[in-house]
Formats: sequence, C-alpha cells, structure tokens
Amino acid sequence: MTGWFRDAAIFRVRIWEIFTVLDRLHSSAADRITALVRKLLVKRGVDRVIGRDEDLSESGLSSLDTVNLMLAVEAEFDVKIPDRDMTPANFRTVALIDALVSALLAQA
Repeated sequence: MTGWFRDAAIFRVRIWEIFTVLDRLHSSAADRITALVRKLLVKRGVDRVIGRDEDLSESGLSSLDTVNLMLAVEAEFDVKIPDRDMTPANFRTVALIDALVSALLAQA
C-alpha cells in the first residue's frame, strides 16, 4: 500500500478510533450489536470473532457485562428495553438481541 491509498486507510482507522458512536448508515443492526459485544470482550482480554448464534456467556461475557450490553444496546439504537425483556435469555446471542431490537424498532 503506497501513497494516498495508505494515507486514506490510516485516516479511516484514526477516524474510527476517534468516534465512539458506531456507523449507523452502513452497518446492519447485527453488525452494530456484534461491535458492542466485541468491545466488551476486548476489555476482558478476549479478541475474537463472535458468531450470530454463539452463546455470549460462553464467549466470555459476565453477568455484569450483559447488563452493560443492555445499556449499550439502548444507547446505540435509541430504544428503551422494557423490564420484562431485560432477561439473560434475550441477551444470550447476537441473533436474539437483533430480534429484540428489531421488534422494539418496529413498535416505535
């Protein structure tokens, strides 16, 4: 990689590091949720790809991480998750969280 192409790539990486809000225009809800999960896992020293149907607690998320994930999902998608839906079962996988977010956005 040489010249302006390398500089553009470095600029994109630096811009991504600066912004804390995920790119809402070009990412699917599942991609945004996966990014939130990865961010929490990296804090725990786990740096790997997470599948849509992979159990997040088995991947390394603690119960406290799950609570933080619930709050992060609310902030990321600008939704309020009803208390009845704030269950470990709804936050077991990226696919389940994606389904919950889709249902909440459809109600809005």
